[in-house]
Amino acid sequence: MAEITVGRVPAGAPVSGAQIVLNGAPTTVQDLIIAGWTGRDAEAVEAHIRELEAIGVPRPKSTPTYYRVAASLLTQATAIQVAGQASSGEAEPVLLATEEGLWVGVGSDHTDRQLETQDVTLSKQICAKPVAPEFWAFDEVANHWDSLTLRSFAHEGGGRVLYQEGRLAKIRPPRDLMAGYAAGGLRPGSAMFCGTLAVLGDVRFAEAFSFELEDPVKHRLLSHTYEVAPLPMQ
Repeated sequence: MAEITVGRVPAGAPVSGAQIVLNGAPTTVQDLIIAGWTGRDAEAVEAHIRELEAIGVPRPKSTPTYYRVAASLLTQATAIQVAGQASSGEAEPVLLATEEGLWVGVGSDHTDRQLETQDVTLSKQICAKPVAPEFWAFDEVANHWDSLTLRSFAHEGGGRVLYQEGRLAKIRPPRDLMAGYAAGGLRPGSAMFCGTLAVLGDVRFAEAFSFELEDPVKHRLLSHTYEVAPLPMQ
């Protein structure tokens, strides 16, 4: 399969990006955006805000919010390392822009919850952002986007527990999110995490995390699982 070409970095402005695989082809991502507080339902957004307030995370100044983090955090590895056991994953649809078009994937905005109570951007910057290795063309799902189903599972106590589940109808439409970030949308070489759903139970650490995006119209699934290795805190 031919290599997919994405946006070029201007001369004299080197940027450390991420090398990931897009359906078997090597791809460079140079800009990574995490969209937060993206629910369509104001009550659902408020529920997620309260969910995080319960663990000390301050309310956002506005919604949605766009956090810029290092593109080098993107990974398709099956294990990540984190500081201690204060972090957790959250499943999100992911938009990936290339010169060839717009793609849809699924990832986990793994976040340090203890640091999140002090600075949200730093809490996201400190953790890797796993994404599944397969993507769908956006045009293939645009007309039934709302029916796509997002799920995640926490691996704990030797079992796998449903952690999140819901349709993307609960999250703002992707075109709205892209337009809210930049008038021209995502430039090639950019990836955007599009927001998440409330968890079932408490926000918590898990020894491994699985996430998936189901397309009930075309009967297919994007999925990925990664182990979480806590490093000792000194």
